[in-house]
Amino acid sequence: MSMIKRIEYLEELKKWKDKDLIKVVTGIRRCGKSTLLELFIEYLKEEKIDEEHIVSINLESLEYNFSNYKDLYFYVVSKIKDDKKYYVFLDEIQNIEGFQKAVDSLYIKKNIDIYITGSNAFLLSGELATLLTGRYVEIKMLPLSFKEYVSAFSGNNNYQSLFLEYMKNGGMPGTISVLDLGINDINKYLDSIFSTVVFKDIMARNKITDKTILENIIKFILDSIGSPISTKKISDTLTSKGMTISNHTVDKYITSFVESYLIYKVERFDVKGKNLLVRDYKYYSVDTGLRSYLLGKKANSDMGHILENIVYLELLRRGYRVYVGKVDDLEIDFVAENRDGLKYFQVSLTVRDAKVLERELRSLQRTGDHYPKYLITMDMDLSSDYDGITKINVIDWLLEKLPWLIWYIYQNY
Repeated sequence: MSMIKRIEYLEELKKWKDKDLIKVVTGIRRCGKSTLLELFIEYLKEEKIDEEHIVSINLESLEYNFSNYKDLYFYVVSKIKDDKKYYVFLDEIQNIEGFQKAVDSLYIKKNIDIYITGSNAFLLSGELATLLTGRYVEIKMLPLSFKEYVSAFSGNNNYQSLFLEYMKNGGMPGTISVLDLGINDINKYLDSIFSTVVFKDIMARNKITDKTILENIIKFILDSIGSPISTKKISDTLTSKGMTISNHTVDKYITSFVESYLIYKVERFDVKGKNLLVRDYKYYSVDTGLRSYLLGKKANSDMGHILENIVYLELLRRGYRVYVGKVDDLEIDFVAENRDGLKYFQVSLTVRDAKVLERELRSLQRTGDHYPKYLITMDMDLSSDYDGITKINVIDWLLEKLPWLIWYIYQNY
Protein backbone atom coordinates (compact mmCIF):
# COMPACT_ATOMS: atom_id res chain seq x y z
CA MET A 1 0.00 0.00 0.00
CA SER A 2 1.31 3.43 -0.95
CA MET A 3 1.24 6.59 1.17
CA ILE A 4 -1.95 8.64 0.89
CA LYS A 5 -1.07 12.21 -0.07
CA ARG A 6 -4.38 13.96 0.86
CA ILE A 7 -3.86 16.05 -2.27
CA GLU A 8 -6.96 18.26 -1.97
CA TYR A 9 -6.04 19.39 1.55
CA LEU A 10 -2.39 19.84 0.61
CA GLU A 11 -3.36 22.04 -2.35
CA GLU A 12 -5.56 24.07 -0.03
CA LEU A 13 -2.60 24.80 2.26
CA LYS A 14 -0.44 25.67 -0.74
CA LYS A 15 -3.08 28.11 -1.91
CA TRP A 16 -3.00 30.01 1.38
CA LYS A 17 0.79 29.93 1.82
CA ASP A 18 2.26 33.38 2.63
CA LYS A 19 -1.20 34.96 2.75
CA ASP A 20 -1.69 37.24 5.75
CA LEU A 21 -4.03 34.79 7.46
CA ILE A 22 -3.64 32.14 10.13
CA LYS A 23 -4.25 28.71 8.63
CA VAL A 24 -6.39 26.61 11.00
CA VAL A 25 -6.79 22.88 10.25
CA THR A 26 -9.62 21.29 12.24
CA GLY A 27 -10.99 17.74 12.43
CA ILE A 28 -11.41 14.68 14.62
CA ARG A 29 -8.29 13.19 16.17
CA ARG A 30 -6.19 11.01 13.87
CA CYS A 31 -7.99 12.03 10.70
CA GLY A 32 -4.63 13.09 9.24
CA LYS A 33 -4.00 16.67 10.40
CA SER A 34 -0.44 16.04 11.65
CA THR A 35 0.42 14.08 8.51
CA LEU A 36 -0.92 16.94 6.41
CA LEU A 37 1.44 19.37 8.16
CA GLU A 38 4.33 16.97 7.57
CA LEU A 39 3.47 16.77 3.87
CA PHE A 40 3.30 20.56 3.67
CA ILE A 41 6.67 20.90 5.41
CA GLU A 42 8.14 18.51 2.83
CA TYR A 43 6.68 20.74 0.12
CA LEU A 44 8.32 23.80 1.70
CA LYS A 45 11.68 22.04 1.68
CA GLU A 46 11.19 21.18 -2.00
CA GLU A 47 10.57 24.90 -2.52
CA LYS A 48 14.04 25.56 -1.05
CA ILE A 49 12.85 26.76 2.36
CA ASP A 50 15.66 25.81 4.74
CA GLU A 51 14.90 23.91 7.94
CA GLU A 52 16.02 26.79 10.15
CA HIS A 53 13.02 28.75 8.90
CA ILE A 54 10.53 26.00 9.73
CA VAL A 55 9.36 25.75 13.36
CA SER A 56 7.18 22.69 13.98
CA ILE A 57 5.78 21.89 17.42
CA ASN A 58 3.45 19.02 18.33
CA LEU A 59 1.83 20.06 21.60
CA GLU A 60 0.97 16.44 22.44
CA SER A 61 4.63 15.42 22.46
CA LEU A 62 6.54 15.22 25.75
CA GLU A 63 9.40 16.86 23.88
CA TYR A 64 7.63 20.17 24.44
CA ASN A 65 6.66 20.81 28.03
CA PHE A 66 5.25 24.33 27.97
CA SER A 67 3.54 25.27 31.20
CA ASN A 68 1.62 28.17 29.66
CA TYR A 69 1.11 30.21 26.50
CA LYS A 70 3.98 32.55 27.36
CA ASP A 71 6.46 29.66 27.33
CA LEU A 72 5.16 28.67 23.90
CA TYR A 73 5.38 32.22 22.59
CA PHE A 74 8.94 32.86 23.78
CA TYR A 75 10.09 29.46 22.52
CA VAL A 76 8.88 30.27 19.00
CA VAL A 77 10.31 33.79 19.14
CA SER A 78 13.70 32.35 20.18
CA LYS A 79 13.80 30.52 16.84
CA ILE A 80 13.38 33.73 14.83
CA LYS A 81 16.92 34.80 13.94
CA ASP A 82 16.46 37.10 10.93
CA ASP A 83 13.91 39.00 8.83
CA LYS A 84 13.24 36.16 6.38
CA LYS A 85 9.88 34.38 6.35
CA TYR A 86 9.41 31.72 9.06
CA TYR A 87 6.79 28.98 8.85
CA VAL A 88 5.40 28.07 12.26
CA PHE A 89 3.34 24.88 12.80
CA LEU A 90 1.52 24.39 16.10
CA ASP A 91 -0.14 20.97 16.23
CA GLU A 92 -3.04 20.33 18.68
CA ILE A 93 -2.67 23.81 20.09
CA GLN A 94 -5.81 23.59 22.23
CA ASN A 95 -3.64 21.70 24.76
CA ILE A 96 -2.07 25.00 25.86
CA GLU A 97 -4.29 27.09 28.11
CA GLY A 98 -4.54 30.62 26.79
CA PHE A 99 -3.06 29.61 23.43
CA GLN A 100 -5.13 32.39 21.80
CA LYS A 101 -2.82 35.04 23.20
CA ALA A 102 0.31 33.30 21.91
CA VAL A 103 -1.20 32.89 18.43
CA ASP A 104 -2.34 36.51 18.28
CA SER A 105 1.08 37.79 19.38
CA LEU A 106 2.88 35.64 16.80
CA TYR A 107 0.47 36.66 14.08
CA ILE A 108 1.34 40.35 14.32
CA LYS A 109 4.98 39.59 13.49
CA LYS A 110 5.30 40.27 9.76
CA ASN A 111 7.76 37.47 8.97
CA ILE A 112 5.77 34.60 10.53
CA ASP A 113 3.32 32.43 8.57
CA ILE A 114 1.26 30.45 11.13
CA TYR A 115 -0.41 27.05 10.74
CA ILE A 116 -2.32 25.51 13.66
CA THR A 117 -4.38 22.36 14.14
CA GLY A 118 -6.99 21.37 16.66
CA SER A 119 -9.33 18.47 17.42
CA ASN A 120 -12.13 20.44 19.03
CA ALA A 121 -14.43 23.17 17.76
CA PHE A 122 -13.52 25.02 20.96
CA LEU A 123 -10.44 26.08 18.98
CA LEU A 124 -12.49 28.55 16.96
CA SER A 125 -14.92 29.62 19.63
CA GLY A 126 -14.79 32.30 22.22
CA GLU A 127 -11.67 34.39 22.59
CA LEU A 128 -9.75 33.12 19.55
CA ALA A 129 -12.64 33.79 17.21
CA THR A 130 -12.98 37.27 18.70
CA LEU A 131 -9.26 38.02 18.49
CA LEU A 132 -8.85 36.70 14.98
CA THR A 133 -12.09 37.68 13.26
CA GLY A 134 -11.28 38.08 9.58
CA ARG A 135 -7.68 36.97 10.15
CA TYR A 136 -7.87 33.19 9.77
CA VAL A 137 -8.99 30.61 7.25
CA GLU A 138 -10.32 27.25 8.43
CA ILE A 139 -9.54 24.04 6.57
CA LYS A 140 -12.00 21.40 7.75
CA MET A 141 -10.40 17.97 7.52
CA LEU A 142 -12.30 14.69 7.36
CA PRO A 143 -11.21 11.04 7.32
CA LEU A 144 -10.28 9.55 3.94
CA SER A 145 -12.69 9.92 1.07
CA PHE A 146 -13.34 6.76 -0.94
CA LYS A 147 -11.18 8.20 -3.72
CA GLU A 148 -8.29 8.64 -1.25
CA TYR A 149 -8.97 5.20 0.23
CA VAL A 150 -8.73 3.56 -3.20
CA SER A 151 -5.43 5.35 -3.87
CA ALA A 152 -3.84 3.29 -1.08
CA PHE A 153 -4.46 0.09 -3.05
CA SER A 154 -2.69 0.79 -6.32
CA GLY A 155 -3.45 -1.88 -8.89
CA ASN A 156 -6.66 -3.03 -7.19
CA ASN A 157 -9.53 -2.06 -9.47
CA ASN A 158 -12.17 -4.12 -7.68
CA TYR A 159 -13.98 -0.99 -6.58
CA GLN A 160 -17.11 -2.83 -5.44
CA SER A 161 -15.12 -4.94 -2.97
CA LEU A 162 -13.13 -1.93 -1.77
CA PHE A 163 -16.32 0.06 -1.29
CA LEU A 164 -17.96 -2.62 0.86
CA GLU A 165 -14.78 -2.66 2.95
CA TYR A 166 -14.86 1.15 3.16
CA MET A 167 -18.50 1.14 4.28
CA LYS A 168 -17.64 -1.24 7.12
CA ASN A 169 -14.20 -0.07 8.23
CA GLY A 170 -14.45 3.62 7.42
CA GLY A 171 -11.76 6.03 6.36
CA MET A 172 -9.59 6.76 9.39
CA PRO A 173 -6.10 6.68 7.82
CA GLY A 174 -4.61 4.34 10.41
CA THR A 175 -7.25 1.71 9.71
CA ILE A 176 -5.59 0.87 6.40
CA SER A 177 -2.33 -0.07 8.12
CA VAL A 178 -4.07 -2.70 10.28
CA LEU A 179 -6.46 -4.16 7.68
CA ASP A 180 -4.33 -7.27 7.26
CA LEU A 181 -4.50 -7.97 11.01
CA GLY A 182 -8.24 -8.60 10.99
CA ILE A 183 -11.37 -7.10 12.52
CA ASN A 184 -10.28 -7.45 16.16
CA ASP A 185 -7.21 -5.29 15.63
CA ILE A 186 -9.15 -2.81 13.51
CA ASN A 187 -11.55 -2.47 16.43
CA LYS A 188 -8.65 -2.00 18.87
CA TYR A 189 -7.36 0.86 16.72
CA LEU A 190 -10.82 2.46 16.47
CA ASP A 191 -11.32 2.01 20.22
CA SER A 192 -8.10 3.93 20.86
CA ILE A 193 -9.43 6.84 18.78
CA PHE A 194 -12.84 6.81 20.44
CA SER A 195 -11.36 6.59 23.93
CA THR A 196 -9.00 9.51 23.28
CA VAL A 197 -11.83 11.66 21.92
CA VAL A 198 -14.09 10.74 24.84
CA PHE A 199 -11.58 11.34 27.62
CA LYS A 200 -9.59 14.29 26.22
CA ASP A 201 -12.07 16.20 24.07
CA ILE A 202 -15.40 15.45 25.74
CA MET A 203 -15.20 14.36 29.38
CA ALA A 204 -12.20 16.41 30.50
CA ARG A 205 -13.13 19.56 28.58
CA ASN A 206 -16.82 19.50 29.53
CA LYS A 207 -16.39 18.12 33.06
CA ILE A 208 -18.54 15.07 32.26
CA THR A 209 -18.13 12.19 34.70
CA ASP A 210 -20.67 9.55 33.65
CA LYS A 211 -19.06 7.57 30.81
CA THR A 212 -21.92 5.03 30.74
CA ILE A 213 -24.57 7.64 29.92
CA LEU A 214 -22.21 9.28 27.43
CA GLU A 215 -21.70 5.99 25.56
CA ASN A 216 -25.42 5.22 25.59
CA ILE A 217 -26.25 8.59 24.03
CA ILE A 218 -23.61 8.36 21.30
CA LYS A 219 -24.67 4.79 20.46
CA PHE A 220 -28.31 5.88 20.25
CA ILE A 221 -27.39 8.67 17.85
CA LEU A 222 -25.15 6.45 15.70
CA ASP A 223 -27.86 3.80 15.55
CA SER A 224 -30.25 6.50 14.29
CA ILE A 225 -28.14 8.17 11.57
CA GLY A 226 -30.35 9.55 8.84
CA SER A 227 -33.41 9.69 11.11
CA PRO A 228 -34.79 12.78 12.88
CA ILE A 229 -33.83 12.82 16.57
CA SER A 230 -35.01 14.98 19.45
CA THR A 231 -33.36 15.33 22.84
CA LYS A 232 -36.66 14.28 24.43
CA LYS A 233 -36.63 11.01 22.50
CA ILE A 234 -33.12 10.23 23.75
CA SER A 235 -33.97 11.26 27.31
CA ASP A 236 -37.13 9.11 27.34
CA THR A 237 -35.26 6.10 25.93
CA LEU A 238 -32.49 6.30 28.55
CA THR A 239 -35.00 6.88 31.35
CA SER A 240 -36.85 3.71 30.28
CA LYS A 241 -33.52 1.87 30.80
CA GLY A 242 -33.17 3.24 34.33
CA MET A 243 -30.79 6.12 33.49
CA THR A 244 -32.60 9.32 34.44
CA ILE A 245 -31.34 12.32 32.49
CA SER A 246 -32.83 15.69 31.58
CA ASN A 247 -33.32 17.05 28.07
CA HIS A 248 -30.88 19.84 28.91
CA THR A 249 -28.15 17.35 29.87
CA VAL A 250 -28.73 15.32 26.71
CA ASP A 251 -28.36 18.50 24.69
CA LYS A 252 -25.09 19.27 26.50
CA TYR A 253 -23.73 15.81 25.63
CA ILE A 254 -24.74 16.15 21.97
CA THR A 255 -23.06 19.56 21.74
CA SER A 256 -19.84 18.02 23.07
CA PHE A 257 -20.01 15.24 20.45
CA VAL A 258 -20.44 17.79 17.67
CA GLU A 259 -17.63 20.01 19.01
CA SER A 260 -15.23 17.05 19.05
CA TYR A 261 -16.17 16.24 15.41
CA LEU A 262 -17.48 12.81 16.39
CA ILE A 263 -20.86 13.52 14.77
CA TYR A 264 -22.32 16.18 12.49
CA LYS A 265 -25.64 17.90 13.11
CA VAL A 266 -27.73 18.55 10.00
CA GLU A 267 -30.50 21.14 9.96
CA ARG A 268 -33.72 20.71 8.02
CA PHE A 269 -34.53 23.07 5.15
CA ASP A 270 -37.99 23.90 3.80
CA VAL A 271 -37.34 23.83 0.05
CA LYS A 272 -40.44 25.79 -0.95
CA GLY A 273 -40.40 28.22 1.96
CA LYS A 274 -36.60 28.66 1.72
CA ASN A 275 -36.16 28.68 5.49
CA LEU A 276 -34.51 26.49 8.12
CA LEU A 277 -36.64 24.38 10.45
CA VAL A 278 -35.66 24.39 14.11
CA ARG A 279 -36.41 20.92 15.44
CA ASP A 280 -35.80 17.22 14.87
CA TYR A 281 -32.29 17.46 13.48
CA LYS A 282 -30.49 14.58 11.83
CA TYR A 283 -27.01 13.43 12.76
CA TYR A 284 -24.29 11.63 10.83
CA SER A 285 -21.11 9.92 12.00
CA VAL A 286 -17.69 11.36 11.13
CA ASP A 287 -16.64 7.82 10.16
CA THR A 288 -18.62 4.68 9.37
CA GLY A 289 -15.82 2.56 10.84
CA LEU A 290 -16.16 4.19 14.26
CA ARG A 291 -19.89 3.63 14.01
CA SER A 292 -19.36 -0.06 13.14
CA TYR A 293 -17.01 -0.50 16.09
CA LEU A 294 -19.39 1.11 18.59
CA LEU A 295 -22.57 -0.62 17.42
CA GLY A 296 -21.10 -4.05 16.69
CA LYS A 297 -23.38 -6.41 14.76
CA LYS A 298 -26.21 -3.85 14.75
CA ALA A 299 -24.11 -1.53 12.59
CA ASN A 300 -24.77 -3.33 9.30
CA SER A 301 -28.52 -3.70 9.74
CA ASP A 302 -29.24 -0.51 7.78
CA MET A 303 -26.92 -0.28 4.79
CA GLY A 304 -29.09 2.42 3.24
CA HIS A 305 -28.34 4.90 6.00
CA ILE A 306 -24.63 3.98 5.95
CA LEU A 307 -24.63 4.86 2.25
CA GLU A 308 -26.40 8.11 3.11
CA ASN A 309 -23.72 8.87 5.70
CA ILE A 310 -20.95 8.40 3.13
CA VAL A 311 -22.69 10.70 0.62
CA TYR A 312 -23.19 13.35 3.32
CA LEU A 313 -19.47 13.39 4.23
CA GLU A 314 -18.49 13.57 0.56
CA LEU A 315 -20.71 16.61 0.04
CA LEU A 316 -18.93 18.29 2.96
CA ARG A 317 -15.56 17.46 1.38
CA ARG A 318 -16.69 19.09 -1.84
CA GLY A 319 -17.38 22.32 -0.01
CA TYR A 320 -21.16 22.32 0.27
CA ARG A 321 -23.32 23.46 3.15
CA VAL A 322 -25.64 20.50 3.56
CA TYR A 323 -29.22 20.36 4.82
CA VAL A 324 -32.01 17.80 4.91
CA GLY A 325 -34.76 18.97 2.56
CA LYS A 326 -38.49 19.12 3.29
CA VAL A 327 -40.96 19.38 0.40
CA ASP A 328 -44.58 19.42 1.57
CA ASP A 329 -44.87 16.15 3.50
CA LEU A 330 -41.90 14.55 1.74
CA GLU A 331 -38.16 14.58 2.41
CA ILE A 332 -35.08 15.06 0.24
CA ASP A 333 -32.04 13.41 1.76
CA PHE A 334 -29.69 16.32 1.06
CA VAL A 335 -29.94 19.89 -0.16
CA ALA A 336 -26.38 20.95 -0.99
CA GLU A 337 -25.66 24.66 -1.26
CA ASN A 338 -22.66 26.64 -2.45
CA ARG A 339 -22.16 30.02 -4.10
CA ASP A 340 -23.52 28.63 -7.37
CA GLY A 341 -26.87 27.68 -5.87
CA LEU A 342 -28.50 24.42 -4.80
CA LYS A 343 -28.25 20.76 -5.75
CA TYR A 344 -30.60 18.04 -4.55
CA PHE A 345 -29.50 14.50 -3.67
CA GLN A 346 -31.63 11.47 -2.94
CA VAL A 347 -29.78 8.35 -1.74
CA SER A 348 -31.07 4.80 -1.96
CA LEU A 349 -29.37 1.41 -1.76
CA THR A 350 -31.24 0.24 -4.86
CA VAL A 351 -34.15 1.45 -6.98
CA ARG A 352 -34.59 -1.61 -9.18
CA ASP A 353 -38.04 -2.09 -7.70
CA ALA A 354 -40.41 0.22 -9.62
CA LYS A 355 -42.25 1.29 -6.46
CA VAL A 356 -39.00 2.21 -4.70
CA LEU A 357 -37.86 4.21 -7.74
CA GLU A 358 -41.18 6.07 -7.82
CA ARG A 359 -40.93 6.85 -4.10
CA GLU A 360 -37.35 8.15 -4.34
CA LEU A 361 -38.13 10.36 -7.34
CA ARG A 362 -41.31 11.85 -5.88
CA SER A 363 -39.75 14.38 -3.51
CA LEU A 364 -37.27 15.57 -6.17
CA GLN A 365 -40.11 16.04 -8.64
CA ARG A 366 -41.99 18.25 -6.18
CA THR A 367 -39.34 20.94 -5.66
CA GLY A 368 -40.85 23.18 -8.33
CA ASP A 369 -37.47 24.54 -9.44
CA HIS A 370 -34.77 23.76 -11.98
CA TYR A 371 -31.78 23.13 -9.72
CA PRO A 372 -29.82 19.92 -10.52
CA LYS A 373 -31.25 16.76 -8.99
CA TYR A 374 -29.45 13.44 -8.43
CA LEU A 375 -30.46 9.98 -7.33
CA ILE A 376 -27.42 8.10 -5.97
CA THR A 377 -27.62 4.31 -5.60
CA MET A 378 -25.45 1.19 -5.47
CA ASP A 379 -27.13 -0.19 -8.59
CA MET A 380 -24.53 -1.03 -11.22
CA ASP A 381 -26.74 0.02 -14.15
CA LEU A 382 -25.68 2.75 -16.53
CA SER A 383 -26.53 6.28 -15.44
CA SER A 384 -30.10 7.23 -16.32
CA ASP A 385 -32.19 10.36 -16.59
CA TYR A 386 -35.77 10.67 -15.32
CA ASP A 387 -37.17 13.97 -16.59
CA GLY A 388 -34.12 15.91 -15.49
CA ILE A 389 -33.26 13.75 -12.45
CA THR A 390 -29.92 12.01 -12.98
CA LYS A 391 -29.45 8.53 -11.50
CA ILE A 392 -25.78 7.81 -10.69
CA ASN A 393 -23.92 4.83 -9.22
CA VAL A 394 -22.36 5.89 -5.90
CA ILE A 395 -18.91 4.49 -6.73
CA ASP A 396 -18.81 6.38 -10.02
CA TRP A 397 -19.90 9.54 -8.20
CA LEU A 398 -17.32 9.16 -5.43
CA LEU A 399 -14.50 8.41 -7.88
CA GLU A 400 -15.72 11.11 -10.28
CA LYS A 401 -15.94 8.51 -13.04
CA LEU A 402 -19.19 9.79 -14.48
CA PRO A 403 -19.89 9.84 -18.22
CA TRP A 404 -18.46 13.10 -19.58
CA LEU A 405 -21.80 14.75 -20.35
CA ILE A 406 -23.29 14.02 -16.91
CA TRP A 407 -20.08 15.18 -15.22
CA TYR A 408 -20.10 18.42 -17.24
CA ILE A 409 -23.70 19.09 -16.17
CA TYR A 410 -22.90 18.15 -12.56
CA GLN A 411 -19.95 20.57 -12.41
CA ASN A 412 -21.51 23.49 -14.24
CA TYR A 413 -25.19 23.66 -13.30
